Amino acid sequence: MMESEETMVKTKTIIRTIVLILALANQALAICGKEKIPVTDDEIYQLVTLIITIGSALWAWWKNNSFTKPAIKADEYLAKLRKEMK
Repeated sequence: MMESEETMVKTKTIIRTIVLILALANQALAICGKEKIPVTDDEIYQLVTLIITIGSALWAWWKNNSFTKPAIKADEYLAKLRKEMK
């Protein structure tokens, strides 16, 4: 059974959590007198775009991508069956 979109964790939530963890780690290092995490704006941009690229690649791979006419008809039939079951 697939989870509904309402119960899935949103990408924005994951990104905010990662940024929060990095900020807390950086603050803890500063308090302890250790060297802070050396991150530039360009590196943050590259990391965010990498996460988006990986996420979109996984999403595209996971989804049912029907290219042939029989596959498209099968998708329509499945949607019809699902609608009837509700």
